[in-house]
Amino acid sequence: MSYTAPVKDMLFCMRELASLASIARIPGFEEAGLETAQAVLEECARFNEGVIAPLNVDGDKNPSTWRDGHVTMTPGFSQAFAQFAEGGWQGLQHPVEFGGQGLPKTIGAACIEILNSANMSFALCPLLTDGAIEALLTAGTPEQQALYLPKMIDGTWTGTMNLTEPQAGSDLALVRTRAEPQPDGSYKLFGTKIFITYGEHDMARNIVHLVLARVSGAPEGVKGISLFICPKFLIAADGRLGARNDAHCVSIEHKLGIKASPTAVLQFGDNGGAIAYLVGQENRGLEYMFIMMNAARYAVGVQGIAIAERAYQKAASFARERIQSRAVDGSLPGSVPIIHHPDVRRMLMTMRATTEACRAMALVGASAFDVAHHHPDAATRQQNQAFYEFLVPLIKGYSTEMSIEIASLGVQVHGGMGFIEETGAAQYLRDARILTIYEGTTAIQANDLVGRKTARDGGRTAKAIAAQIALTESELGKLDQVAARAMHKRLRAARQAFEQVVEFIAGASKGNPNAVFAGSVPYLLLAGNTVAGWQMARAMVVALEQLQHGAGDAAFLRAKVATAHFYADHILSKVPGMRDAVVEGADSVTALALDSF
Repeated sequence: MSYTAPVKDMLFCMRELASLASIARIPGFEEAGLETAQAVLEECARFNEGVIAPLNVDGDKNPSTWRDGHVTMTPGFSQAFAQFAEGGWQGLQHPVEFGGQGLPKTIGAACIEILNSANMSFALCPLLTDGAIEALLTAGTPEQQALYLPKMIDGTWTGTMNLTEPQAGSDLALVRTRAEPQPDGSYKLFGTKIFITYGEHDMARNIVHLVLARVSGAPEGVKGISLFICPKFLIAADGRLGARNDAHCVSIEHKLGIKASPTAVLQFGDNGGAIAYLVGQENRGLEYMFIMMNAARYAVGVQGIAIAERAYQKAASFARERIQSRAVDGSLPGSVPIIHHPDVRRMLMTMRATTEACRAMALVGASAFDVAHHHPDAATRQQNQAFYEFLVPLIKGYSTEMSIEIASLGVQVHGGMGFIEETGAAQYLRDARILTIYEGTTAIQANDLVGRKTARDGGRTAKAIAAQIALTESELGKLDQVAARAMHKRLRAARQAFEQVVEFIAGASKGNPNAVFAGSVPYLLLAGNTVAGWQMARAMVVALEQLQHGAGDAAFLRAKVATAHFYADHILSKVPGMRDAVVEGADSVTALALDSF
């Protein structure tokens, strides 16, 4: 089954929920209104549906391969990447002065979803390059920016982020890769990095590695980590490529999913030292790397939405075609397509509603990012920055956790055929499984949500979001429709549960941290469910009002109302029970003696 980008739903979210028109009034974004968004998304859909998506199955069946230090990509990937670069897609949301198109993240995020739905293994290369670009834009010197950014933005070079080492997974305080200063101001790196996505490949002329390492004599722990640029090929002052650097791929991993994406083990300094250049100041590397990390975390959340959309489309197509059993109500003679069976409808609606809710949440988050970084008013920027930072762990955590459930439901809709690789449903489940792990596991996202985003400000940002949700409840209360009444009831209960959990976390984080962190992931899922449900409620309000006035595409709007109604009854309704697990369930998490496990 071919992939069809959900452009209509994306544009609805941008127009009605993410306030694209307001973003287009910000200086520098005047040309980035709905007309531009529609043109860009339609071209993005055409390119990805025709060029990138057809490579997805081949990438799973014929993964990238390593031999003698070199990685050969799946046939067709290099040619597709050349077209991707030629089309300007890498530079979509990067600055014009370095060759990018300067479009807002709100439009870029939708294009990222389309690319990842088409082929997540392929999309990981641009994702890491985006993060490296963001880090250099923030912390690189003007000379470094001029040397590296144009080539990365035009796709001639790609980028990586090198954090993890064999002994240092999520605990970067244990990083051992060392950097030795050289007389000319450069450094030499020595060490091993693992799990480096696209750390070696044959799709671009050079790879710009951003590497965490310790300068000799640096403080212990995270305070002694610095960030370095270490290119695969050394670069002359005029930009020409020179000798191969002493950074080599010694193997790639054999994985459950995303098989075409090479996950490399990189060895630095086996032959005298890998030449590298400091980014920013010594011992501030973790600070700079988190710029990449936050960009990547948002993008991984979008990957979850993307893989869920692809799994939903495949399951819905199969359910329309697969003939199996009679209709339970006897309404049709003989066996029927399984889409007539109520439980299949329930599964498909779960897939559809959750995906649409997370898409809306992600695009609203992208809009907040654009305002936070570009609005002329400082107070408006600050408010939107706080909102965006609160949303990032929800977008990353909730959207990826739900993607596994959605992809699993896709297999279930296929029945026994879903367990057979030839149907393709299993690939989405295997590909989705990494999303809750890399760029910080769900627990790491939850710890961030608890500590930095909730407890630190006493729940102020969370309570401000709850107040906005209450305003949407008021709008729903004015609408006399069954769907609106159901959403009002469920949203109100979810918002109250969210407020109670926030109060619990803010009040107990210092006095009883084990109790708080025992419920950190349930809190993240509760908050993600609530905020995503809030966006579906907002969408319902718009759709009902437009239907009342005869505006818009009636079939699309009715489907939006029905999908939001389902989300309220079947997904948002879970929030109060999740509240109980967080506030009242901590003791049972730690009750079992350790030697009983």
